[in-house]
Amino acid sequence: MIPASENTSMLLRAARRMVVKIGSSLLTNDGRGLDQAAIAAWADQIARLTLAGREVVLVSSGAIAEGMSRLGWPRRPKSIHELQAAAAVGQMGLVQVYESCFRRHDLHTAQVLLTHEDLADRKRYLNARSTLSTLLRLRVVPVINENDTVATDEIRFGDNDTLGALVTNLVEADMLVILTDQSGLYSADPRKQPDAELLRHARAGSPELEAMAGGAGSALGRGGMLTKVLAAKRAARSGAHTLIASGREPAVLLRLADGEHIGSLLQAERSSLAARKQWLADNLMVYGRLHLDAGAAKALRIDGKSLLPIGVHALEGEFDRGALVSCIAPDGTEIARGLINYGAADTNRILRAPSSAIEARLGYVDEPELIHRDNLVLL
Repeated sequence: MIPASENTSMLLRAARRMVVKIGSSLLTNDGRGLDQAAIAAWADQIARLTLAGREVVLVSSGAIAEGMSRLGWPRRPKSIHELQAAAAVGQMGLVQVYESCFRRHDLHTAQVLLTHEDLADRKRYLNARSTLSTLLRLRVVPVINENDTVATDEIRFGDNDTLGALVTNLVEADMLVILTDQSGLYSADPRKQPDAELLRHARAGSPELEAMAGGAGSALGRGGMLTKVLAAKRAARSGAHTLIASGREPAVLLRLADGEHIGSLLQAERSSLAARKQWLADNLMVYGRLHLDAGAAKALRIDGKSLLPIGVHALEGEFDRGALVSCIAPDGTEIARGLINYGAADTNRILRAPSSAIEARLGYVDEPELIHRDNLVLL
């Protein structure tokens, strides 16, 4: 068996396509405008990786902080409209700084603003994927952020860790690097327990890790560490590993690319899902819930079958044909997501019915299944 340290080094050196998420504390002057010297240093590292043949997608914070600085606001506003205004103003400065810094290395940047709806809609998802793939092929560095200017509570990613994971899935990156002001994940709050240990290596999606991050009294649940653990779990669905490290480490990206183990590696332990099923698993816009009986739950989880109407006894939500819905087992857990072949009204009319009875109840038959197994992914 390869020792964990050697295995980590191999994974880091092998990562050819990386998504790098940099937190606000590493890009701003204590939240008061952009730290241009810091951004220049990040651009230098990313440029060196790009020129060495790596592909880097940058997920950057900092727009709202820069907007607040330009508008002369001493405190972060609470109003969503004021936050959107600050983001609109700040994006101008953020893009200007990144472009000027990368131009020193003869590299172009591209601003990409995303919302949940962009990744929830299959066509827009594929368009975003094609655009980013083209940018990387052209050796352009994409700078991605949530589109705060138009986002509302219903479509916000909520944090750039989640956005980084979704982008990792979108571009099929090998590695998600989350840079923060902490050294990584600890077994406890190091500010309260001096003997807390840095977790050097763990399995992404481990229930123990999630319990530690979100459990009662856990410091990992504060300071955004839980979102990082959950982001690693999401990134692992496409086979990507996640490295959480301190952005205060000198030349941290270059050292990681050389295989130096810095911070905490959360390793994916299963192969990539097919692109379509990967999109289903990571889609946040779920429009309904189907409550399955035990037989239907077994057919999905154990037998790999499609979902038939006879195995569904109740539904929640209003949705159209082709919408993404959740499949709920008798114990209340979500076991799968899929694209449904019938709208909510028609689905309700064929619940508990055999497929042979669909035409009699609806007057037509689109498909014999509610969700075909090719359009369904287990969670």
